[in-house]
Amino acid sequence: MTLRFGAEWLPSALLLLQVQGSLSLSGPHTVTGTVGGSLSVQCRYEEEYRNYIKFWCDYPCLPLRKKIVQTTFSEREVRSGRVSIRDYPANLTFTVTLDSLTEEDEGTYKCGILSPFSHDPMFQVTVSVFPGEPHTLPLYQLRGT
Repeated sequence: MTLRFGAEWLPSALLLLQVQGSLSLSGPHTVTGTVGGSLSVQCRYEEEYRNYIKFWCDYPCLPLRKKIVQTTFSEREVRSGRVSIRDYPANLTFTVTLDSLTEEDEGTYKCGILSPFSHDPMFQVTVSVFPGEPHTLPLYQLRGT
């Protein structure tokens, strides 16, 4: 099978698109929390995205799929159930917070930016949730003293 003239640039162009997305938006690759607790994910973006809508979605985060939570043009902080998102344009970051964690919250998510004129920059984050620390009574309470 032979490539048509000019098609040899396609793999390089696709790689460039992937790299550009990761340069536009960055954050931690993994975050951890305990059942019942909360965790926060801070995503950093470039100046050009200061006034864009920021979002948090679960993988694979398809374009027409509803986002878990997203900012609006008028609100920099939005809550949806146990998840909130807050944009801090002064330092080019936004923070997603998951409260009252459950084991079902464990999985792969993406923080992203809605970009109406190009692909949405996104950054993949793996969330791990561990069982909470067992609650033990101090020895003197066990003895009834």
